[in-house]
Amino acid sequence: MPNLRAGLIGLGMMGRHHGRVLASLEGVDLVGVADAGGDPHGVASGRPLLQSVEELIALGLDYCVVAVPTVHHESVALALADAGVHALIEKPVTHDGASARRVADAFASKGLVGGVGHIERYNPALQSARTRIADGELGRVYQVATRRQGPFPARIADVGVVKDLATHDIDLTAWVTQQPFVSIGARTVFTSGRDHEDLVAATGQLADGTVTNHLVNWLSPLKERVTTITGEKGASWPTPSPQTSRSTQMAR
Repeated sequence: MPNLRAGLIGLGMMGRHHGRVLASLEGVDLVGVADAGGDPHGVASGRPLLQSVEELIALGLDYCVVAVPTVHHESVALALADAGVHALIEKPVTHDGASARRVADAFASKGLVGGVGHIERYNPALQSARTRIADGELGRVYQVATRRQGPFPARIADVGVVKDLATHDIDLTAWVTQQPFVSIGARTVFTSGRDHEDLVAATGQLADGTVTNHLVNWLSPLKERVTTITGEKGASWPTPSPQTSRSTQMAR
């Protein structure tokens, strides 16, 4: 079976990580990369460095990773779908709900995979937590509380913390518990002089009655990523392991 032909558009901070992974995957050939702003991190490494998604498509792609700024996600994704190319799109999938629906419909109508980069689903600690919940180790789950905070990232200018960071916590909460949100409310703070929020404190409820709390900001000098799941038989939370990935601890 021939190797899959992959492309990458967007060569910023996230794009460089995607490029490194794509170049190392067995059974995958990274055949070209694209960014109208150039290649500041040297992702191309001798591969064709192009300017647009159309030029990438012309290389003959099986799939493409989209890591351009959020405002460009819709146009790039629709071009890939129209060309019959599968895609992994960095989160948030697009800048608003209507455009996200257009992108989802475009891939579905062609029978294509249009995935979103919800990397927390591959966090070993959260995978363990999901298994423990499914196995009944916590009993009935009462609450999922998350904290995701750290210093202001100057590289992100087109969205606020809700779309850039809270998307992780909303998705991981629904995924770990296998319960959809039925309600959510929030307060936001704007401190940087931009049009986008720097802090959000959100409280929600899942379909089974579980209460959720999410604190997300770009205002803390300390980087923090914490998920605590409380149930009738105890609580589960991630802790650093010697391998720098995360594990979970239980308390009863």
